[in-house]
Amino acid sequence: MLLEIIPSHKVAQWLLVHIHRLLDYVGLEKDQTTEEIIYIAIIVAVALFLGWVARKLILYCTKKIIQLRNNDLAQAMMRDRLLIRCSHIIPPIVLLALLPFAFTGSSLLKVIVFKGLLIYTSIVVCMSVCAIIKFVWGRVDEKRNTKNLPLKGIMDTMVGIVWIITIIICISILVDKSPVALLTGLGAFAAVLMLVFKDSILGLVGGLQLSQNDMLRVGDWIVVPSTLANGIVIDVSLSAVKVQNFDNTIVTLPPYSLISSSFQNWRGMSDSGCRRIARDVIIDSDTVMPATPEFIADICEKYPIIKPYVQRLQATGHPDYNPGLAVVNGTIETNLGLFRGYMCQYLLNHPEISNEQQILVRIMVPTGEGIPLQIYCFTATTAWTAYEAIQSEVLEHVMAVAPKFGLRLFNDPSGTDVTQVTLTTAPKTSPAIPASSGKSSTPDA
Repeated sequence: MLLEIIPSHKVAQWLLVHIHRLLDYVGLEKDQTTEEIIYIAIIVAVALFLGWVARKLILYCTKKIIQLRNNDLAQAMMRDRLLIRCSHIIPPIVLLALLPFAFTGSSLLKVIVFKGLLIYTSIVVCMSVCAIIKFVWGRVDEKRNTKNLPLKGIMDTMVGIVWIITIIICISILVDKSPVALLTGLGAFAAVLMLVFKDSILGLVGGLQLSQNDMLRVGDWIVVPSTLANGIVIDVSLSAVKVQNFDNTIVTLPPYSLISSSFQNWRGMSDSGCRRIARDVIIDSDTVMPATPEFIADICEKYPIIKPYVQRLQATGHPDYNPGLAVVNGTIETNLGLFRGYMCQYLLNHPEISNEQQILVRIMVPTGEGIPLQIYCFTATTAWTAYEAIQSEVLEHVMAVAPKFGLRLFNDPSGTDVTQVTLTTAPKTSPAIPASSGKSSTPDA
């Protein structure tokens, strides 16, 4: 009986002899199952030890080679621990090489052990392949993806496909069927799979469209009107687009929602290097007056930058309606027209206002409150803090200089205004009360 179960390999024979001696020493009954379990435990321990030693040797040699080369790829492999993740495949390979010596024929234990080992090997191989895919994607995204296109969704799709294939292989090992037969049977569950993976499929399609049409990149400032998203895109994956708002909150959107609805991307503004100012101030229409020669001369004396423009208008008799982008646009017929010309000249001479973009100081449609005067120009920077500072400076200048031109900015009356008007128009003395005549005002009885 013993000779029938002893494998032909000399190492296995040596191990089984010592297993028999161990069973005799502890007083256990000798049977095939007990011997196989002990043999499997020894083989697993030896295989894990040999796999650990082989893994350490391979990693050591590989690290030395990488350190000698000392290039970007080698440094990236060390930084992402790619070799360590891939080295986990060594122990199951050693187990597959040594474990067959534990069995002589077919048995239930042999089937269970080998199926578990094959499933474990398949999962470890899948993890290694996924690690390689992520490493390759990281290198492509770092070196080749100069436009920061959302390629992470494609990487997630590839990883998902590898895991799906691994799951099918594991199931085929468990049920002892061919993977092709399982794939053929999956056709009946296509509708269910479409429903289960609906978000992933839509995310993949949305990510491909966003990448193909260059609609979105990591680092773009986007605004999605139907959501709370108003900030910088920090990540685009298969199932989510993460937007960090300016209050540091994170808004997560499905990629296909950006395809199915509209969103605003401020990348064009950032790439141009300019940012638009379009702010209105309301001029009280009662303060718009004809500009007399004395008034024009006084303005030219106070603000010399507008004098060449006024002299040109006086010489030609009409404004120069030049269709250029950065020109002075105003008149000398009214104080408002003169103020428009001055503001255009002020913007042209402002060092932080771009002269390569449109500059307008224009009158909008009058309202019941007054005449809207719009300042339309572009700053020479897109930095948020600098932009707000320049915009505030321009509007403050408008508010400070408008009264010099005889113009008054409109404000809704406040409680203080009503009180002042009441005090101004109230009578200084109360009406006299007639003295009593001493007679009763009631009729005689």
